[in-house]
Amino acid sequence: MSNPIVIACLAAVFSWWFFTGVILLLVRYSDSASYRVRGFYAIASLPLFLIGFLLINFSAQFLSVLAVYLSFIGALFVWGWLEYVFLIGIITGPNVSNCPANVSISERFIRAWGTLAYHEIALLFALGVIFYLSWSAENMFGVWTFVILYVARVCAKLNLFFGVPRVNVEFVPKTLSHLTSYFRISALNWFFPLSITILSIALGCWIERILSVNLISDVIGFTLLATLTAMALLEHWVMVLPIPDAKLWRWMLPQEKQKVKHFRRKDYHGL
Repeated sequence: MSNPIVIACLAAVFSWWFFTGVILLLVRYSDSASYRVRGFYAIASLPLFLIGFLLINFSAQFLSVLAVYLSFIGALFVWGWLEYVFLIGIITGPNVSNCPANVSISERFIRAWGTLAYHEIALLFALGVIFYLSWSAENMFGVWTFVILYVARVCAKLNLFFGVPRVNVEFVPKTLSHLTSYFRISALNWFFPLSITILSIALGCWIERILSVNLISDVIGFTLLATLTAMALLEHWVMVLPIPDAKLWRWMLPQEKQKVKHFRRKDYHGL
C-alpha cells in the first residue's frame, strides 16, 4: 500500500465516488425546495467554487506531490460546484419544457442545447479561468483534470442525445425532469465508438507518461489523470453493458417516495 501509484489510483477513485455521492445527497435534500431557497444554497456553497480556483492557482507554481494533489482537488471543487448548481436548477438554460414529439433531429438538438446553455457557458468560462491561472506553470494537472471531466461530460451528453441502449434517470432531480424527454434509447449510435476511442487514446497517453517520467510528482499526477479517464471510460460502457453502477450511491441517499423510472441509464455521469 506504500506504492505511490496505488495510493494515487485509490485517491482518484475515492474522490470521484465521494464527491459524486455528496453532490447527489445535497441535490436530493434540496430538490423539493423553492427556487429562492435553492439559490441560497448555491450562494452559500460558492466559497467551495472559489477555493477550487485558489487551490489551482497556488499549486500551479509548484511541482511537488502535495501540489499535484491540491490541483486535482481544486479542479474537483470547481467542477463539483458547477454540477451542483446545475442539478438544483440554478444554472441550466432558458428551455425548461419537454421535447415535443415528432420533431426533427436538428430542432431536438437546438431545444436540448437550450436546456443546458447557461451551464455549458459556465463550464467553458471556468475552463478558461483555469487555463489562465495555470498558463506556462510547472503544474498543469489541475487543468488536465478539468479537461478530462469536461470532455467526458460532453461525450456522455451527446451519446444520451443520439441514443444508447441503457438510460437510467434514477438520479435526475425533479427540477430537471424535462431533460429526460431529450434522451433516446436505441442501438449504438455513430458517436459512441468515437467517444470510446477519444477516451481510450487519452488513457493510453497518460499511461505512457507514467512509464516515461522520472519525478514522483509527475508519476502521481499522470496516475490521477489515467484513473479519472479510466472511470470516465467505464461510465460510457455502462450505457451499453448491464452494470448496476447506481448502487454505488443509492445506499447513501435518503429514500424518495413514488420515484418514477423512465429509462435504464442515469443522466448524471459521476463528477
